[in-house]
Amino acid sequence: MKRIAVLSIVRNAGIFLDKWIAHYGAAFGPENLFLILDGEDQRAPEGTRVHIRVVPHEILGRAAGDKLRAARLSSQARDLFAQGYDIVIATDIDEYIVVDPATGMSLAQYLSASSQQYSLSGLGLDVIQHLDDEEQIDPSRPFLAQRSYAQIASRYTKPSITFRPLKWGSGIHRIKGHNFRIDPNLFLIHTGMIDAQIARGLGDDADRKAQGWGAHQERREKTFRTVRRAEARDGDSVFARARRRMSVFRPIYALNKPGHMKGDAIIRIPARFRDLV
Repeated sequence: MKRIAVLSIVRNAGIFLDKWIAHYGAAFGPENLFLILDGEDQRAPEGTRVHIRVVPHEILGRAAGDKLRAARLSSQARDLFAQGYDIVIATDIDEYIVVDPATGMSLAQYLSASSQQYSLSGLGLDVIQHLDDEEQIDPSRPFLAQRSYAQIASRYTKPSITFRPLKWGSGIHRIKGHNFRIDPNLFLIHTGMIDAQIARGLGDDADRKAQGWGAHQERREKTFRTVRRAEARDGDSVFARARRRMSVFRPIYALNKPGHMKGDAIIRIPARFRDLV
């Protein structure tokens, strides 16, 4: 088994911090998790072996803040490779990388068997509460046992998994100077939209408002409406085609980012994923 570390930067994470630690701690051991707390006012997790570093909070615009976070993650990843780690993963605190249970492998086993030399991306699934069918999320239970719908999203198909020191671009959406590879069995589960009440609370957060997240929050609200009106397709019937499309039809202004999916791309999450997050 290879040595695998996971990084994130966190500020005002709500329910996602404990879930992130539980998910990646179970996969790789909490001693291999590295959290950067953005501000001395942030709560440090208690009773874990997670490595914690606190940095002063800077009030920046959204773009500048994303660049600073990417630079900090890239720098710490470089240090971890120097310390002997074979693979370094960086995610936002509400993002959870999983391997398809159909492989019969754990995430650690699957990544340890990879021969990739630069990076891997999981197919991005933006999990969204269906306001007509689903209740408020219970953080004590598996998230995917309570949610059935997701939007296949190129913006969450991120090169989060690296096999050597590289430089992430803003939001971990690309790696500077390198191509990406979407793995056929990996998924990035984004949960920022998993509960409408929580999402709206984050949208009202003073820090986010100061950073100019208002337009982003408006797009989130539209997504809740999209899920209600869309005819969801079976995820397994779409996944392979989505990976091909994202790999081929790339934005001309950023060829090292995956292309967007056409239409709403709303899917039903396969039942075998229910206990993964």
